Amino acid sequence: MTSVAPVILLAAEKESAEVTDWAARVGWVVGLGLFVALVYWLMREGWKWRGTLQSDLPVLPAAPDSPGRAKLTMSGRYHGSTTAGQWLDRIVAHGLGTRSRVELTLTDAGLDVVRPGAADFFVPVAALREARLDKGIAGKVLTEGGLLVVTWAHGDKLIDSGFRSDHAAEHNEWVDTLNDMINKTETEGAR
Repeated sequence: MTSVAPVILLAAEKESAEVTDWAARVGWVVGLGLFVALVYWLMREGWKWRGTLQSDLPVLPAAPDSPGRAKLTMSGRYHGSTTAGQWLDRIVAHGLGTRSRVELTLTDAGLDVVRPGAADFFVPVAALREARLDKGIAGKVLTEGGLLVVTWAHGDKLIDSGFRSDHAAEHNEWVDTLNDMINKTETEGAR
C-alpha cells in the first residue's frame, strides 16, 4: 500500500495551469479591432482621394427623353470603369467605381446604363469607341471572354466600362452590334 501513496500525493500536488489570461486576450482583441478599423479608414481615405484626383472628369450625361427603339437590352452586373487600356486604374469619380446591378439598353442614340442604387449614365453613340470581350477589369477577373468591355470617350478621357450579363451568351451579340454601330457612325462622320 505504500506504492499507491506516492501516486496519490503526486496527483494531489499537481495544479492545472491558468487556462486564460483574460487581460492579455482582451488587449489583443482590442488591438486587432483597432488595427482593422485603421486599415478600413485608410482604404476609405484612399478611395476619396482617388475621387478628388479624378474630379476633372465632366458630369456624366443623362439619357435623352426619347432615345428611340431598343436594339438590345441586357440585365447583369456593372463591375466598374477604368482608364482605357489600364485595367487596374479604376475610375471612382461620379460613382463610376461603384459595382451594382445594371440594365443596359442600346438604342440609335447610344448606350443607356441604369444602375439601381448607383448613378445612372448615358453614353451617346458618338462617344462609343469599341466593344470587346475581356477577362478582367479593376477588382474583377473572370474566364477569358467573360466580361463585356465598352470603350467610350468622356471629355478628353477614354474609359473602359465592364459589364457581365446574367446570360453570358449575349456578350457576342452585344460586341457585334456595338462595333457595327461604331463603324457606321465613323463612316457617316467621315463624309
